[in-house]
Amino acid sequence: MISKFFIHQNFRYTERPFDMNDLDHSSASVYDVIIVGAGISGINTAHHIQRKLPNLTYCILEGRSNIGGTWDLFRYPGIRSDTDLHTFGFGWNPWSENRAIADGGSIASYLHESAKIEGIDRHILLRHRVDSANWSSTLRLWELHVEIEASHRVQLQARFLVLGTGYYDYSKGLEPEIPGLCSFEGAIAHPQFWPDDLDYVDKRVVIIGSGATAITLLPNIAAKASHVTMVQRSPTYIMSIDNTTDRSWRHKFLPQNWSFKIDRWIFMWTIIILYKICRLFPERSRKVLQGAVEKQLPDHTPVDPHFTPHYKPWDQRLCFAPNGDFFESLRIGKARVETGHIKCVKANGVILESGNWLDADIIVPATGLKLAIGGRISINVDNKPIDLADRFAWHAALLEDVPNLALIIGYINASWTLGAETTAHLLCRLLQHMKKKGYDTVVPRVPAGSPIQPRRLWNLDATYVKKATSSMPRCGDIGPWKGRVNYIVDLWKAKYGSITKDLEFHAVSKAE
Repeated sequence: MISKFFIHQNFRYTERPFDMNDLDHSSASVYDVIIVGAGISGINTAHHIQRKLPNLTYCILEGRSNIGGTWDLFRYPGIRSDTDLHTFGFGWNPWSENRAIADGGSIASYLHESAKIEGIDRHILLRHRVDSANWSSTLRLWELHVEIEASHRVQLQARFLVLGTGYYDYSKGLEPEIPGLCSFEGAIAHPQFWPDDLDYVDKRVVIIGSGATAITLLPNIAAKASHVTMVQRSPTYIMSIDNTTDRSWRHKFLPQNWSFKIDRWIFMWTIIILYKICRLFPERSRKVLQGAVEKQLPDHTPVDPHFTPHYKPWDQRLCFAPNGDFFESLRIGKARVETGHIKCVKANGVILESGNWLDADIIVPATGLKLAIGGRISINVDNKPIDLADRFAWHAALLEDVPNLALIIGYINASWTLGAETTAHLLCRLLQHMKKKGYDTVVPRVPAGSPIQPRRLWNLDATYVKKATSSMPRCGDIGPWKGRVNYIVDLWKAKYGSITKDLEFHAVSKAE
């Protein structure tokens, strides 16, 4: 007989502490909640669960040998956040440095610190990679097949499964469609798998791409390289921002804890307002953004075609340049931009369709990420595979017809963490409701005969997003199936909106 999940809140499936070195793998271990991924999403979800549901058992399974997710994986020069850390950081542990955009190492340290001060690190099982997860309707729990350091496999069980695995494939990057790349005799450095021993000092480097990664790489590589050329098929919108936040009145006159919390709300509203203005007044916004760029360019670099995107602002993500470092590299002659298509890559350089030849010792294909919602985990219900792309997402958090499963999805028009925050509040309310009512299972259902129309989970025109559409869950156009667009509205719904609409609950029968 399986004990009732949310009814006996003092029940423990295991008496041993949550220590990765003390976990008994000789038999299946059952947790109330298993979170997959020890990055931003997983750590934030764990905080809310242990704060609001302290009597539930949980663990975090992390496939890598360290916590931090993206910020432990990526090691390319200058790796940094593409949104401000005041909103990218946690509301329960405010970012306390006087810079809005921070480097990857600092973010990783912040995540370690956040997990430690909350005791979350004691619940993390490193080098535990989840291969597959199967929901058993008979047992009313998830059965996870977990690989430990590629040498040992165990099965763990959970009443509720949370996928905090991010949005891209950690093991495989997006394969760029670059003709002749295989014939290049120099070094090819993919940003996701940057070689530790790559020496680019006094080398000629060609970066292919125009997104946040390319915008970050250019000034950082240019500081040591002989010259850097960024080749882009289509320009992107770039906004320079002052990366110092300690000059304001609030930092001079208010306690530090207050000032950083105010910073968080200021940046949050700034991004929301900026996004709304760009969507409501696209042509005016285009002129303002391009006008600001023109003032920072050297005389020999024209705005058109290099900084004249073919799309409206926020059809793709806006890129930020802290203190205008990207444009500084152009002005001092260490870098330049080429706009056009690549005709072919040769042994020692790149030929554009325009006929321009670019000498290259190193090529960096910064063409985007390969999206993989769910971390490439095989999801099954009663041993039948679930295709995520066939499912609508309830409040962008639960999957249609899949019991007791939540996934953490961030925003594309704001910091990822804000989306994780919204989901965490929603999830905890749902778990509290189930415990109060004596339910052990919840399944999202699209009502029969519903006129719901599918929408993309992320409404971006970026190539890597379009390529992944066939493998990502869908949002709808009505009710709780709508996608997220506004953190303030979404947070209110998560905290106070309906927690039962289009959800089907089940309780353990007395016979069990």
